[in-house]
Amino acid sequence: MNLQPTLESDLILLRPLRKDDFEALYEVANDPLIWEQHPENNRHERTVFEKFFIDALDSEGALIVIDSKNNKAIGSSRYNGYSADKNEVEIGWTFLTRSHWGGVYNKEMKRLMLDHAFNYVNRVIFLVGVHNIRSQQAVLKIGGVCIGKSPDDTGNESFVYQITKSNYFK
Repeated sequence: MNLQPTLESDLILLRPLRKDDFEALYEVANDPLIWEQHPENNRHERTVFEKFFIDALDSEGALIVIDSKNNKAIGSSRYNGYSADKNEVEIGWTFLTRSHWGGVYNKEMKRLMLDHAFNYVNRVIFLVGVHNIRSQQAVLKIGGVCIGKSPDDTGNESFVYQITKSNYFK
């Protein structure tokens, strides 16, 4: 599975994250309200975001989200944990600038990512912090079903959501 595809629609462009994207992406991420429900709610701080950004680059699955109307960065998302044996991949680490919340942008980003993923796997999972109500609601809006709890990479308790290929409706 290509974990860093270029995906495009009339609304957004998703492309592999590059080192030179740092300033444009930090301009989006330095808003404390984006992270207020997140387990790492200080990610708006530059030094904390730098670590997140380096981890994103190292993951080789991170994508930057560009608004097609003005060619500006509006957020990021990532594929992770691809397993041919389990026939699954995770989508996560998603954030968008607040001006693009509550509308069509997250839905379109996830549609592009899910369409791509379902060329390779039968199941996509999302790990969402138990206190991150906003992200839980966003995953439900795109058809995610909560199937339990699990610790994430940092040991924080997260809800596990899934969308299967057979239950996926665009």
